[in-house]
Amino acid sequence: MRPSGVRRWATNGVVAAILAWLVTAMLTLPVPASADPLPGPAGDLTQAIHRDLGIDLTAYQRRADDAQRLAGFAAGFAADHPATFAGAWLDPDGRTVVGLAGGADRAAARAAVEAAGFTPRDVAKSAATLNAEQQQLDRWLAGLPPQLAALVRGIAVDIAHNALAVRVERVADGLTFPSFVDPRQILVMPGPRTTEPVPAPKSDAITGVLPGNALGGGDAFAAIDGRAMLRCSLGFNGTDAAGQVVNVTAGHCNPDARSAGTGTAANIFELGRFDSIGPKLGTFEASRLDGHDYSLVRVDPGAAGRFANNLVRAPGVAPLAVDGVATPVVGAPVCKSGARTGFSCGTISAVGQTVRVGNRQLTDNFSSSICALPGDSGGAVVSGTKAIGISSASSVADYPFCELPDVLGAALGKGPELFVTPIDAVLADNPGLTLRTS
Repeated sequence: MRPSGVRRWATNGVVAAILAWLVTAMLTLPVPASADPLPGPAGDLTQAIHRDLGIDLTAYQRRADDAQRLAGFAAGFAADHPATFAGAWLDPDGRTVVGLAGGADRAAARAAVEAAGFTPRDVAKSAATLNAEQQQLDRWLAGLPPQLAALVRGIAVDIAHNALAVRVERVADGLTFPSFVDPRQILVMPGPRTTEPVPAPKSDAITGVLPGNALGGGDAFAAIDGRAMLRCSLGFNGTDAAGQVVNVTAGHCNPDARSAGTGTAANIFELGRFDSIGPKLGTFEASRLDGHDYSLVRVDPGAAGRFANNLVRAPGVAPLAVDGVATPVVGAPVCKSGARTGFSCGTISAVGQTVRVGNRQLTDNFSSSICALPGDSGGAVVSGTKAIGISSASSVADYPFCELPDVLGAALGKGPELFVTPIDAVLADNPGLTLRTS
């Protein structure tokens, strides 16, 4: 049940102390000189899906496929019915839903939705109206004094609730939103910040066997530039426009993003058991931090064969083979592979959103109900067997382990969130970049 009025976290006693950790933060973690490993993740792919989503593997794949079928339909439907289309999503039971606003062609639009096998749902505002309100809210924010504008940490269109969703750090005098913003959709939460550079233990690489000592999505690496060392996770393997073997990971995993593609660019190294630094794997070719958060790592020729695969680590079973690229759809099931917390799953809660992380702003990202911790950054996010994004930031990055925010989320109705840079945005930014999908 959604509470009325402005939603707040509790602010007293022990709960307040724990909830103070709920901040959106980048997921990199400095590499300590030595550390004891955490226990490896338990269970297999099927168990992870059942544990996190409450469905079996067949239902997971079916919902992922349904989401892509819905995305394909929605693109054409929105062009044909711009005044009526109000978004498309999967509801909690996995039903494919298309929202219909009060356009003159609603009857014809409803018939088209039903003929395609989707469920129509009448709502008040079209997607065009919601997008216009978001742009209006952006302009309103731009006119605020900087100290007030800084309190707004994110804006997204909440398709399933047919409203704008706004994240604010706190309520303050003078911060009164325009009338089209539903006060029930204002979430008050502590502001995001980057993870403090403190040593912490890390799990071994996710269990599962890649052929020929290969490396895939979710494997650990250390990024080193002479001044800093960061622990992150590999994303998707591919090739760039020049045919060079690359891995797509997070932009903030580069300790010196400005040097990417130059002779002084930071290098990445394999990270083994007990945080031992292994052989050099490659060099940061390109990094982006604002807007989209991603890096392209150019793999060294001697290591190229280890990246000649389309695999993502999954616990206890053979790695998941990526066979395509997916479009984010609200309600679609997604799973992430990360070197810190392993393989875990959730559903997409918002798409095309803007959120501030520290001093940077992420745009066009999507969020999902997945716990991720420092060291998971850059890891591969999939929907079904398709690549869908790169892990960028988490609402629970200061927690020592995922069980704590999971329990608090169940008690308070607000679980962890993982913010993800869509892989289709990375591909659009880099013409000629392709992922290995076979």
